[in-house]
Amino acid sequence: MTEYQREERQPHYATDIIIEYNNGSKEGIVLITRKNKPHGLALPGGFTIYGLTLEENAQKEAKEETGLETIIKTPEHPLTVHSDPNRDPRGHVVSITYIAKGYGRLRTGDDAKTAALYSLNEVIALLGKEKFAFPDHELIIAKYLQKRGMRV
Repeated sequence: MTEYQREERQPHYATDIIIEYNNGSKEGIVLITRKNKPHGLALPGGFTIYGLTLEENAQKEAKEETGLETIIKTPEHPLTVHSDPNRDPRGHVVSITYIAKGYGRLRTGDDAKTAALYSLNEVIALLGKEKFAFPDHELIIAKYLQKRGMRV
């Protein structure tokens, strides 16, 4: 078998979203704690639904898990695409991550155990502590923080 003769199964696709949010007394990004395996902190997101664009899927997942409406900053340019076949313990999942502004009242929903606002300093303090359900979410957040000019 050559390196290109692999199983005929196709990877699944998921969208994740970094939601910038200000609740009036605090600003930062929204993270969820996953209710289902793999457990841990995560960016809001989920598997893509047939018939939705990736951007629509990211917004749908954000709304379901956090209650927030979102406006994606640059829909034509996601922040990251991660395709490592081992990035998700449930199987080969390609993740596309967007950055958005969140509006409305933050509340927990869908398969999130909790949805909470973290200041950027709080997020930085979480990095390197193995708190995230998906290791690449930590890489995605680090890239986002660097893009914002923060040192991580």
